[in-house]
Amino acid sequence: MKMNLLFKHKKFSEGFNLIVSPENSPLRWLRFGVLYLKNVGSTFGEESGDKEVALCILKGQIDIEIGSDYFKSINHKGLGSRQDPFSGAATLVYVPSGSKYEIKAATSELEVAIIKTTSGSRTPPVILTPSDLMPVWVGSENWKRQVTTLIGDNIKSERLVLGETRNPPGNWSSYPPHKHDVKALPNEIPLEEVYFFKFKPSQGFGIQRIYSDDEKLNSLNEVYVVENNDAVVIPSGYHPIVSGAGYELFHIWAIAGEGKKYGAGTIDPKHLWIKNQAK
Repeated sequence: MKMNLLFKHKKFSEGFNLIVSPENSPLRWLRFGVLYLKNVGSTFGEESGDKEVALCILKGQIDIEIGSDYFKSINHKGLGSRQDPFSGAATLVYVPSGSKYEIKAATSELEVAIIKTTSGSRTPPVILTPSDLMPVWVGSENWKRQVTTLIGDNIKSERLVLGETRNPPGNWSSYPPHKHDVKALPNEIPLEEVYFFKFKPSQGFGIQRIYSDDEKLNSLNEVYVVENNDAVVIPSGYHPIVSGAGYELFHIWAIAGEGKKYGAGTIDPKHLWIKNQAK
């Protein structure tokens, strides 16, 4: 089954840059884009409507106001503490459905990842700063990487799961390969995913594979070269990623589906021995 799941996006325009959505990809639930504000004091605002929204600050600081008719408005200034995704932990703002928010750039060259999925839940907004997050090293040898969960069991989102991963140069992540595309309780439910990439140095690259394990003629088997600001859509299948030697890789992973199950997935049985050997 041949399909294009790679979305190239070298440079951001002023304002919100939508990268992937159900309108331009096989996605059903997720929308992913990046807000770029060049100047201090520039603003962006919108209503969340029937979507729950995650704002992940990639670069710079923001002032934000969030309001709704079912919770008291909140106003925070100077959120964000990193100059790029490689220089520290994230700051995250979770905006529930039925709300409105406005972002003001507190620093120049601001970049904020904005992730949305359909939701009817009514929960208060949540703000997480680096002190609330705990990066952990997972894996072993050349598939060791640093993972930070931003939205998991810690936030009562209806569908959205979100996190960040940093690969040392030459290392693999989403490894051994895993998938989450069928209902096979208790371990797996159908969930789609988006990866968004940054590299250090920025001219770096990685290799993304997406494949299914069936032997039918329509079997999914795609390989992409991913670069800075690229996104990859994962509607199904196993999806390992490796960074090029000499280049550190960062990616946001955004997951959503008909339900929410943090950590859902099944490892490719052919490669399960790798994980077992590392124990």
